[in-house]
Amino acid sequence: MADRRGQLASLVRDTLAEALGATRTRLSAAQAELTAGRERLTRVQRAAAAVPARVGAQRDRRVTEIDARYATRIAELARRAADAARQEAPGCAGADWAGWTPTPTRRAEPPGALRVGTVHLDGVEPVPALVPLLDAGHVHLSGDDRAGCDAVVSALLLRAAGRADPGAVRLIGYDPEQLGGGLAGFSPLGTAGLLTFVGPGGLGPLLDDLVEQIRRINETVLAGEYASLRELAAATGRRPEPWRVAVLLGGDDLNRHERGQLDRVVRAGAACGVHLVVHGVPLPEDPTVTRVVAEVSGARIGGSAGLPVRLDPPPPASLVTETCREIAARVNAGPPPTPFTDLLPPPDLMWRESSADGLSAPIGEGAQGRPVRLTLGDYPPHALIGGPSGTGKTNLIFAWIGALAARYSPAELEFYLLDFKEGVSFARFAQGRRDPSWLPHMRLVGINVNTDREFGLALLRFLTEELRRRADAAKKHEVTKLAELRAVDPTGHWPRIVAVVDEFQMLLAGRDVVAREAADLLEDLARRGRSQGIHLVLASQDVRGIEALWGRPALVAQFTLRIALPKALRILAERNDAAQSLPRWHAVVNAESGMVEGNEVARIPSASDWETWSGLQHRLWRMRPADAAPARLFDGDAIPRLADAPDFRALTAPPDGTAPRNPVALLGEIIDVQSRSAALRLPRAPGRNLAVLGTRVDEACAVLDAAARSLARQHPPGTARFSIACLDPDADPIARALYDDLADDAAWYDEETVGELMAETAAGLTGPGSPHYLLLFAVDAAAGALAARAGGRTGLEQLRRILHDGPERRTHVLAWWRGVARMRADLGGPAARTDQIGAWVALDTHGGELGASLYPGTGGPDWYPRPWRGLFFDRAVHRTGQVIIPYGPSR
Repeated sequence: MADRRGQLASLVRDTLAEALGATRTRLSAAQAELTAGRERLTRVQRAAAAVPARVGAQRDRRVTEIDARYATRIAELARRAADAARQEAPGCAGADWAGWTPTPTRRAEPPGALRVGTVHLDGVEPVPALVPLLDAGHVHLSGDDRAGCDAVVSALLLRAAGRADPGAVRLIGYDPEQLGGGLAGFSPLGTAGLLTFVGPGGLGPLLDDLVEQIRRINETVLAGEYASLRELAAATGRRPEPWRVAVLLGGDDLNRHERGQLDRVVRAGAACGVHLVVHGVPLPEDPTVTRVVAEVSGARIGGSAGLPVRLDPPPPASLVTETCREIAARVNAGPPPTPFTDLLPPPDLMWRESSADGLSAPIGEGAQGRPVRLTLGDYPPHALIGGPSGTGKTNLIFAWIGALAARYSPAELEFYLLDFKEGVSFARFAQGRRDPSWLPHMRLVGINVNTDREFGLALLRFLTEELRRRADAAKKHEVTKLAELRAVDPTGHWPRIVAVVDEFQMLLAGRDVVAREAADLLEDLARRGRSQGIHLVLASQDVRGIEALWGRPALVAQFTLRIALPKALRILAERNDAAQSLPRWHAVVNAESGMVEGNEVARIPSASDWETWSGLQHRLWRMRPADAAPARLFDGDAIPRLADAPDFRALTAPPDGTAPRNPVALLGEIIDVQSRSAALRLPRAPGRNLAVLGTRVDEACAVLDAAARSLARQHPPGTARFSIACLDPDADPIARALYDDLADDAAWYDEETVGELMAETAAGLTGPGSPHYLLLFAVDAAAGALAARAGGRTGLEQLRRILHDGPERRTHVLAWWRGVARMRADLGGPAARTDQIGAWVALDTHGGELGASLYPGTGGPDWYPRPWRGLFFDRAVHRTGQVIIPYGPSR
């Protein structure tokens, strides 16, 4: 038992010792773990203490990065918004008032939005706050800041007026509370009809008128083709209607009718350019209405919950007044012309139209923005244009010619132009030194012909001959009209002809034979030309030009197309005074003989300046047919040259080397359409001599010089003699130059030897002989020398024999006498016969001096001398004298 207890005790002791050891081991491990835990805790505590600082630093860095990106983004958005605002509201639509000035848009360009204030954000530049108005919608103002509302109204109206073309914005003011005082600064616009005020109680009629304008524009202007005026302007490049802005500043409550009309304007007005700026009158909710709330505490766009803005101050009163005065002055001066290109078809459609049934082309823009067309055909056949100096007559003619020339090819249309006033405007249609191009349709251009009425008569004769040719062709083909003739004779050349005569009254001035024949030819052409495609356009700036026609009612009745420029008199019918109130660059077009019901007002483009016309002419010139020739240019102030004359260049000597049988002496240029030379034929027939009569040395010498040189051109060297007798020292330079150029075929004589020439020549008249031409310069100066006898006869007697017998023996006298009386004295006295002088050229010699012996009939020809002109008469050819221009010096 004891052992058992001992064993148990020992076992217990062992167990306890073992447990104690294990416990001590675990305690030691726990203490080590505790120590490690405490160390970890310390580390964690230290780490935990560092986390807030690190996280805070990261947070602060992140927040800083976000703030920087936000600021950059806001600045970029603000910059873009500012750029967009400048694009949407360019120029005066968005500029500050300092230095503000009107900047009208280009034609038909929408004005864009208008600035009323700025949007302010921290750290960025202010962004303009814009409000859409013209072509966009309406503006409604509300709030207790009346000054702010007034500032918005003034800003919107001034910017709108400055951004649009002068006169393109019309204001209607309804201000019953201040009786127009709220718009007083804009009152200068009233002088140009751009601002009207409606008094108290006038709101209803105002709204009715706006609704009527909208209806009219929808029906007659847009006409279902376009949804809005803005769309029409973008498509066509023109805006036919102004913007109408009605400013409604308070008033009584609207009745039911007025409310309905106001709603209609809000819904349909913006598309038709009718807009409202309203304060104190409620507007219905509509997408076109922009609401601006102006409170003392601040302003917002888009309603009370909209974008906060800082309103601009009102524009300075002086700026408003001066701007409105300038706009009114420009409007009162008349609108600027429309672009000339508006009259032209696209380049690929030029020369595509046929003139068989007539000519039609636009001349300008009408009241509704649609083109006003001018037509020439069977009806109306001819046109009459009138207007005082400076009203644009020449410009209108240029515009009409350009519009026609761009549509009809030279095979369809030909022009003949004649300008009786001094100037060279029409010369650009012909080939010139400055510009080698010409208008391919132009066949004749006459300028500076105010003293050469014969040239106008020549044109009428030419057209009459062309009318006869066409009438004969129509008769041959059994037709009556040009369209029918062209149908049955498609290979013939039958273009329509338009003859324009500017200042035509000069042609009809006076009571001489030129005026009488011109009036008769005009009447015949006007009456019969319509059926054969010959159309007359007569223009005048002087009422006398129109009065010249009234004595011939049959002639006036043919000019059913009337075009009256501002202040024109007697162009339209007696009671039609529409032209008296026309602004500049406008014309009344009337195809009903001037009756009031035929009036159309056209805005004429600017077409007469060099650059405007040059572009079109060069384009058409490059399109010209290969066989096209420049127009004949007749300049009344220019002196033609013999070397340039077609008839002179055509002269040649016979190919067999013999003398010509019927040589021709060219004396000068005939005043006619075809640039012909006055020719004196010198066959072997009695009287084929020439007398030049007058005291003008240069002109007389020019006639003899041209005659000699043209004769020499027809004779091979050595086949003709030219005896040159110069008896006036003033004629010596020209005569000597002629002698030098004729070389071996010429002989020189002076006052001392001229008697020998007469004796020798008279003695040689025994047979036909070779051609001999006596060129006697101032022969009457040698009367003393020729009075001496030689061979039984005086030199004058020998001269008379040469004149009488010489032509049949191929000896011809071409002599200059310094007066008719001197020539008669040399021929034997006042009663002497003059039939041996078969032809003469009168220079500064009046028709009455020539008498019946030199000219058929009594009293002599109807001739009044003028510088560098002569009257040529050939007994064998002419019934009446022919006006010529002596050729200029050959050297």
